[in-house]
Amino acid sequence: MVSMKSNRGMLVVLLFLLILWPSHAPALQSTITEAEGYACMGEDRSRRQTEEAAMEDAKRRAIEFSSTYITSETHVKDFEVEKDLVSAYANATVKVLKELEKGWYKNENAGDCFRVKIKAEVIPDEKAMERVSQRTDVADDPSAPLNVRVWTNKREYSRGEKMSIYIKGNKPFYARVIYRDAAGSTVQILPNPYRNENYFQGGVIYEIPSGNDRFDLEISHPFGEENITVYASTSPLGDIGLHSQGAVYSVTTKANDIGVQTRGIQLTGKSAGKGGHASEFYENKAEITTRPAE
Repeated sequence: MVSMKSNRGMLVVLLFLLILWPSHAPALQSTITEAEGYACMGEDRSRRQTEEAAMEDAKRRAIEFSSTYITSETHVKDFEVEKDLVSAYANATVKVLKELEKGWYKNENAGDCFRVKIKAEVIPDEKAMERVSQRTDVADDPSAPLNVRVWTNKREYSRGEKMSIYIKGNKPFYARVIYRDAAGSTVQILPNPYRNENYFQGGVIYEIPSGNDRFDLEISHPFGEENITVYASTSPLGDIGLHSQGAVYSVTTKANDIGVQTRGIQLTGKSAGKGGHASEFYENKAEITTRPAE
């Protein structure tokens, strides 16, 4: 783990000394939107089947809208990249984050009908998006889908060594950075009580700790596999449970719920036509190993 030792100074690192240590955990690019679905009973559906059909309709509409949104927001001048994006959303899956509204109503022509409104995460095909993200010319392109990298100055650390974390996005984004140690404890290191920025410019490398941060990331017991996760979106992120712990926040939300609650974003992003609003979302992780001093 890292001990958050007080540090009121700014750590200055020359950019040419930065070493990019890629994460071994897969990144997750997605789009979060709201969609409505409808279905009527007719003569061949039960009420339960009608409700299920309405949900499938909402999911289909979420995929269609997200595809339109990404196409309208992406202007990459590369045929292969455009082809992969179209393929990615043509084979997307949908995760229902929340059922916002639902209920039965009467239709003059169709009879008993059901309507459901959902907040959904549309997850494009992983292999197609991986081909897009591997293109170095696309990773930093602000006209491409949101891509946020996270890395550290090393992959392995020994007791007493200090860690530096870096994040960089291809376009402006909101983010939170969570550290999980070998014992499973989680802390939010950015934003923190002394550095409350959660909006970042694209094309800029941000370092942790730096600026107003009042801690150093010094390696201490327990040792083992640890990770740093960045959650990012083009809209403000959903809230999680936090408790001030000196210069950082301890996370009171259960580990499995952090990503879910973070995805409860405020949909204030641009709209694609008159269909509603959507926001790009990106989750990325850097994995490290800590060990006793040799």
